[in-house]
Amino acid sequence: MKMYRKVVENMGENGTEKFMIRTDLAVEAKESFEEDNVEIRGVIIDEKYKEDSDIKITRVVIETKNGAKAMGKPMGTYITLEAPNMVVPDEDYHREISKELAEQLKKIIPIEKEIAVLVVGLGNREVTPDSLGPNVVENLLITRHVVKEYGKEAYGKNKVNIISGIIPGVMAQTGMETLEIIKGVVEETKPDYVIAIDALAARSTKRLNRTIQITDTGINPGSGVGNHRNGLNKESLNIPVIAIGIPTVVDAATIVNDTMENLIDAMEQTKELKAIGGTLKTFDSNEKYQLIREIISPHLNGMFVTPKDIDETIKLLGYTISEGLNIALS
Repeated sequence: MKMYRKVVENMGENGTEKFMIRTDLAVEAKESFEEDNVEIRGVIIDEKYKEDSDIKITRVVIETKNGAKAMGKPMGTYITLEAPNMVVPDEDYHREISKELAEQLKKIIPIEKEIAVLVVGLGNREVTPDSLGPNVVENLLITRHVVKEYGKEAYGKNKVNIISGIIPGVMAQTGMETLEIIKGVVEETKPDYVIAIDALAARSTKRLNRTIQITDTGINPGSGVGNHRNGLNKESLNIPVIAIGIPTVVDAATIVNDTMENLIDAMEQTKELKAIGGTLKTFDSNEKYQLIREIISPHLNGMFVTPKDIDETIKLLGYTISEGLNIALS
């Protein structure tokens, strides 16, 4: 079978498949190994479910270079919050998500002391699925200008974190790499941390607009949709970079893949089609995904899809993340 030969040709030295399903989420990279019953050395995984808030928290720590190579992610900590009802406009529920986000941020950033933070809203505000970052910055409590002008007394507190924000746009709008802009701002304003907010890509439709990823490894803008830009990380900016993102798009192959999974499950429930469904089940997720990409190419391979109510959803999620940042940094 053509697909099978291609998978074998792409096998690595350790027997794992080099082809990786396109995703920005470490939790999904981890799941692809679990489906194949492959143990990932140098990777620690901790899962917790909070029943009261219906939020699943997965902490993936990549400790070694081998683990980073296997996962296709840089070494560091990746925290994923999965909230199935995050797309529902329920203020109380979103407040719970914001509080949980703040709690997880405090585990990465030492908020005990006074710090200066630059929040970067990545993405193109003219393209709705890519406008999460700008939406967050627009709802953020900015303090730097007030403290510089009037001091901490303006807020009636002894401790006030210095918060500034920027929406750098995209190269097509500015003619500059995002890194060039942020590097200049960092050198001028000298923050202790950069927090970069960006829309992500997922490999599963069930995680669209329902998952928040926090990582201390920084971010490569556009990498989830194959549009690689220079990374924002500690190596490039000389200060820690925290990245927060929500998957707002999936590629066409992912939608077909999820539909195929549902079809296989339905086949297994039907007596006449059970054998066919069982045979298709023998393919692992990477093999099925690769087969689908071959079938739909070349016209649909570059297509990314987002839900029809993305306008309202982006506003809702942008406010939820900004509230989480406001709580954590206040």
